[in-house]
This record gives sequence, C-alpha cells and structure tokens, in this order.
Amino acid sequence: MNLVPKRFYFDDLFDNFLEVNENGDMKCDIYEKGNKYYIEMDFPGFEKNNIKLSMDKGYLTISAEKNNENQDESKNYIRRERCYNKYERSFYVGNVAEENIDAKFEKGILTVKVPKENKEKDQKFIEIK
Repeated sequence: MNLVPKRFYFDDLFDNFLEVNENGDMKCDIYEKGNKYYIEMDFPGFEKNNIKLSMDKGYLTISAEKNNENQDESKNYIRRERCYNKYERSFYVGNVAEENIDAKFEKGILTVKVPKENKEKDQKFIEIK
C-alpha cells in the first residue's frame, strides 16, 4: 500500500516538466541555395565565443561548450541542471577549403554557408579483359 504518491516530493515535480534531450542531439536544418549548402543550428543561451567550427578530412565539426558554475549564494537551489553543457556534431562536406566556409551567429542561431564541392566528372572507360 502506497499512501504517498510518487510526485509528492517537490524535487520530483520538475522531472517531466520539460522534455530533456539526454542524448545531446543538436537539431539543425540543412538546405541548398544556389551553389552553397546552408546549415542552421539553434544555440539558445550560448554566446559566440562558446561555439567552435573545425574541418578535418572533409568533415565540418560544430561544437559548443558552456559552463555556468557561478552559483548565486542568495538562491536556495532545489535543483541545478544548467551547470555544464557540451555538444558536438559533424557533417561530411567534402574537400572544401576552410577559408571558403562562412559562419554567422545571430540571436542564438548559427548559420554556416558551405560551397558545394566542385566535382567535374570525367567519363572513363574500363577495359574488359
């Protein structure tokens, strides 16, 4: 017999208040326009200096890290879930030079413009033996 309901305690009230994406996925939109690909990614609460872009072997990696360790002593915290966040996601963009990639961060949205890889296909025939 359970006289006290599971959600009775105050610290349990916030368990399902907002759905938390625990696997750390960074949601984005990818589209093409003209001769470029666009990646738009939301970073609410992040600042420009918290976000890094890098290229390695054709992969564009976007990572973001934020640390909110400054604790306000005047607050009596019941739960702290916004202390540290780290996200990372990679996209294969081909052999694009880093200097040709353009990135802009405005109002919590990162927009990355990547030129399409210029692939000229030469038709080649294979000899049949």
